[in-house]
Amino acid sequence: MNSCLVLAAQAGGRQVITIEGIRDPLGGPNDLQQAFIDYGAVQCGYCIPGMVLAGEALLAARPQPTRTEIRQAIAGNLCRCTGYQQIVDAIQATACLRSERQEKSSHV
Repeated sequence: MNSCLVLAAQAGGRQVITIEGIRDPLGGPNDLQQAFIDYGAVQCGYCIPGMVLAGEALLAARPQPTRTEIRQAIAGNLCRCTGYQQIVDAIQATACLRSERQEKSSHV
């Protein structure tokens, strides 16, 4: 949910995850945040928290989303700097990386 659409009282009893809540266990950027950096999807920074959280929510629901599904998932966030291509690339690359990691761990 976009925070601007939900009153704090409506979140009572629910888990709320912010951009700070998805960092790497060592405190740095997680894999999706790092992909945003690597793919040049970080420019002014205004939309990035919402884009990253939308990406995380999508990847939790659909570990291997299509590019169309990624575009639909981030549609509620406006970006005036990157043109969305780099954002879609970063989310798709993270999906592939996570899939590879999961495949490797299941073979161990």
